Amino acid sequence: MKQFVAAKFHGIYVTEANLNYHGSITLDPEHCEEVGILPMEYVDIWNKNSGARISTYVIFGERGSKCCILNGAAARTCQAGDQVIICSSDYLPAKDVTGLSPRILTFAPDNSVVDRLTYDVARTPGNQLEFSILEDGRPLPVPLHEEFLLPEPAE
Repeated sequence: MKQFVAAKFHGIYVTEANLNYHGSITLDPEHCEEVGILPMEYVDIWNKNSGARISTYVIFGERGSKCCILNGAAARTCQAGDQVIICSSDYLPAKDVTGLSPRILTFAPDNSVVDRLTYDVARTPGNQLEFSILEDGRPLPVPLHEEFLLPEPAE
């Protein structure tokens, strides 16, 4: 079994850090449902501002709130305004990698969704694996060169 990306929030903004709650990350159920993240599911969180990496479980907050709240010990790793990447994963046999279609959301500073992407892995006629990032079924350039990197968010 290998660990694969199942869903991802790329660049969601932390709205609050609540040290005095029991733990976890509180997320808007609308965002979670769109990519398939469930309550109580473990996720990895990577802070783009500090480089901190943690793992915790998801609890659903208020529907439509666009919240991203780090709770308990996780609150020590982020502060309001930090951009984080939240990633859930699946464990599958390596041969099943071509059956994955992880959904990815990217975010504006108010945590509204900017992009809805899908990752895709396919086999070429020569039986090699090929990775694509899809937007509305159309392939996007894979960011191998500086000109393909995401722009910095506007202040």
